[in-house]
Amino acid sequence: MQKTLRPYFVALVILLPYGVGAQEKQRFASFDEAAQASGILSGRQGPRDVNWIEGGKRFSYTDRDARTGAPVIRAYDPATGRDTLLFATAGLTFPGTTQPFSYDSFQWAQDSRHLVFQSNFQPIFRRSGISDFYIYSLADRSLQVATKGARTGELSPNGAMLGFERGGDMYVTTLSNHQEKRLTRDSAEHVFNGHFDWVYEEEFGMAQAWKWSPDSRYIAYWQLNDAAEPEVQISDYSGLHQDWEQLRIPQVGDTNATVRIGVVNVASGQNTWLDTGERGEFYIPRIYWTSRPDTIAVITLNRPQNEMKLFFFDVRTGGRRQVMSETSKTWLDVYDFYAGVDDMMTFPADSHEFFWLSDRDGYQHLYRYDYSGKLVNQVTHGNWSVTRVEGSDAKGQTIYYTSTEASPLQRQLYSIRFDGTGERRVTTAEGTHRINMAPTATFFIDRYSSLKQPAQVEIWSTPGQKLRTLEDNAATSRWLSTHAYSTPEIFSFTTADGARIDGSIVKPVPFDPNKRYPVLFDIYGGPGSQQVYDQFAPSGWTQWLAQEGYIIVGLNNRGTNNYGRDFMKVVYKQLGKYEAMDFAEAARYLSKQSYVDPKRIAIMGTSYGGYSTVYTMEMYPELFPVGVANSAVGDWRLYDTIYTERYMGLLGDNLKGYVESAPIEQAPKMRGNLLVIHSMMDDNVHPQNTMQLLTALTNAGRDAEVRIYPPGHHGAAYNGASFRLIRQATDAFLARYLNAPNPPVLQGAK
Repeated sequence: MQKTLRPYFVALVILLPYGVGAQEKQRFASFDEAAQASGILSGRQGPRDVNWIEGGKRFSYTDRDARTGAPVIRAYDPATGRDTLLFATAGLTFPGTTQPFSYDSFQWAQDSRHLVFQSNFQPIFRRSGISDFYIYSLADRSLQVATKGARTGELSPNGAMLGFERGGDMYVTTLSNHQEKRLTRDSAEHVFNGHFDWVYEEEFGMAQAWKWSPDSRYIAYWQLNDAAEPEVQISDYSGLHQDWEQLRIPQVGDTNATVRIGVVNVASGQNTWLDTGERGEFYIPRIYWTSRPDTIAVITLNRPQNEMKLFFFDVRTGGRRQVMSETSKTWLDVYDFYAGVDDMMTFPADSHEFFWLSDRDGYQHLYRYDYSGKLVNQVTHGNWSVTRVEGSDAKGQTIYYTSTEASPLQRQLYSIRFDGTGERRVTTAEGTHRINMAPTATFFIDRYSSLKQPAQVEIWSTPGQKLRTLEDNAATSRWLSTHAYSTPEIFSFTTADGARIDGSIVKPVPFDPNKRYPVLFDIYGGPGSQQVYDQFAPSGWTQWLAQEGYIIVGLNNRGTNNYGRDFMKVVYKQLGKYEAMDFAEAARYLSKQSYVDPKRIAIMGTSYGGYSTVYTMEMYPELFPVGVANSAVGDWRLYDTIYTERYMGLLGDNLKGYVESAPIEQAPKMRGNLLVIHSMMDDNVHPQNTMQLLTALTNAGRDAEVRIYPPGHHGAAYNGASFRLIRQATDAFLARYLNAPNPPVLQGAK
């Protein structure tokens, strides 16, 4: 969700003592210097935009020409270490013009001989936008226009055609003769093929609503009808008469778009609709082409998202059979945004089996099924969770995955045979590993760090041999040797009702154990997320706050993932309750430490963290007299259907839970000093949340400070200046209310 800052070195520093008897180290001379330090601390992350090509023999990555600074695409051979230039924009122009060629993104064709470039990108939602598509041939270095003004485009697996969606219909262009063929013709004002509405794209995590079949004969696509969805209007209030952007976004209890899956034969144009047999409101969050020709898998979820069904369809006839189903007393996930997992179900191309990640035994583990729907075996077991499937080798009957087996705070790579035998830990260094594995499961790029170790990037073979180090970030280590840096420490405590909670603490610089310091909880805490890891912490903002004299705390509260099903799903139908309880328990625990000032504890966060900030201040005003809430949900009834109903259930089944979890409803309990930040163009947490919260606070006689940044989106910032001002406003607010000599004053109780 956040872009990585490029590293900068700022020489303007001052020398201040780091601590009693400690070597003097340079501290930040200014707020801006601290912000720039994030790039230095993040370091270099190794090859960017990695794509495995040629069946996994090499990977491509993007770089800059050392002389001109122009973008280039290079290829690296892990076996030999040979690095080759594949593509450069130098001297290349848009076809038929003299304008230098430029692009926003690209994808590889499966043949590894063509590149598909997206240019002139115009964003729509978080993941989608309109682009012009160009095809580049590595063989003859030719560039041709494939189509313009399309929302998504992808080369067929055989490399002969570009499939794309434009204006709500599906098309293909044959590259050999540049002939365009329209495959669907039923788009209308509210009916569209091949792209999603706002809520599907946002909450099921995909922008492209169609898939090529492996043999290039078919395109399967979603068709949506959003006529019943209500409109949301937002504006940045610019100009003499502001323009309104109108979006169809269903909120809790509203009617969703209807959805169905079509499969079109590219050669004949014949279309087959796949009838799941489901009635009423339901979702189709995923489809998968299986390794069987003409067979596609379709997943459905009921509206509460606690019943999943898997169907196999014969795309020639539309015939279906139900292969498996799963139910939950809470909710089921089909992907994991926070772990970067697009699919909890995987269909290896060279096998008639599939794997499903499920928490049915209390922890998230791998289950192996055959195509009849029979459970062959549970692959992994234990009081720990598989977080990602990284790759598989059907011939060797081996699957590779990252998990929390070593610790919920770490991610390590393991391999295991399909039958559940022969588990082996592949990565050895302590910390958190992010794996990018070749599709052949022969090589992988390992990016890892720990609390005390900056990012390392290495290339390995899957048997466990390190081939070479790609990045050791020696420059970051040198910077740390001369600059003040407070290394996060892990702490744990047990709540009054018996839950074991992990947290992180960053102490002030310099730190005097005989002093008492104000504490700042910097939190997120939403369902399925995780905040605290054993990984290097590169935030210059956090280090600035530490040098300002704050203790900064993060928490893996209940509701977050990777501590088992019950730890995460205890929040079902009662969002806010356990999150706030755990923040309060952490505050009480820290208040007992000799270096903490128990009367000066604040809480801040953005999005779900903003929601948790307001709700926690309302529930525990005596513990949290100061807070900063950015883009906060004020009432879950104002949020979208898919996300909210997944965790809160349907409104008619849980009205009491919705009321009790709403900061707007609890506004009379607010007694603290609250800074509220929002954008008027936030299409995620609509600004009506903040506006209704302010009204509720006002009606209750409660005050709050407000910062509105009209053009921004979710998170409020819309450029470098606004991002800087939001941080400065937060810093000044904390200095005024939290870091002042006297404890913050609460508003009178009611």
